[in-house]
Amino acid sequence: MKGLKICLSILLFCVAVFLVWRIYSSIMEPVNFNKEKAFRESVAISRLKDIRTLQVAFKGTYNRFVSTLDSLQNFYRNGQMSVIMQIGSNDDSLAVAHTAAIKKKNPKIKASELYQMYLAGDKNLVFAIESKVPVKEAVKEDLTASFNVDSIAFIPFSGGQEVEMEAVTRQVSGVQVPLFEARMPYKKLLMGMNNQLRINLDAERRDQNKYEGLQVGSVSQPNNNAGNWE
Repeated sequence: MKGLKICLSILLFCVAVFLVWRIYSSIMEPVNFNKEKAFRESVAISRLKDIRTLQVAFKGTYNRFVSTLDSLQNFYRNGQMSVIMQIGSNDDSLAVAHTAAIKKKNPKIKASELYQMYLAGDKNLVFAIESKVPVKEAVKEDLTASFNVDSIAFIPFSGGQEVEMEAVTRQVSGVQVPLFEARMPYKKLLMGMNNQLRINLDAERRDQNKYEGLQVGSVSQPNNNAGNWE
């Protein structure tokens, strides 16, 4: 009889421990889900910011956005951009007067010729000159610390699935406006996490009339290339 009581006590203790563990797990599961979600979103947002930086640079060069990630990667690796280089300061009245005198004497003088004069030693000049530089040099200060051109095409934590991206030109108030958007749906970004909690998250986003994931830009209407996390 005594042995039976001991067995029952042990059994009840195990049941109690199991119930406590289940309660704790049910409480911590959404907490852990949100913690992991926040981490994955931070990685994804950096990648979307880099896509936006390259898209804006592409538009500055070609007056349109690009619809494929491989074209964007090629633009970064092999493209060139026009950069305006300012020589001298318009606040330097002596340099401004000296430059004006040169232009008065030779009205057809080009900025490239002024630049050659500058390189030859005439530092008392004020002008702007356009030059071509590799895209990777022009945009490096605007890219995130985690930028990797080989990975921007892929949704992190998704097993190699590609970022969804579109580019269109839409008429807005009678003007043709280039637009783009890049998307990472939660279904792919949160792959491997609690699927029911992810389904609940998607449903909540739909109820709020929000995209079920992370998105930068919009092909529906101009939004200044904003991200939906901003």
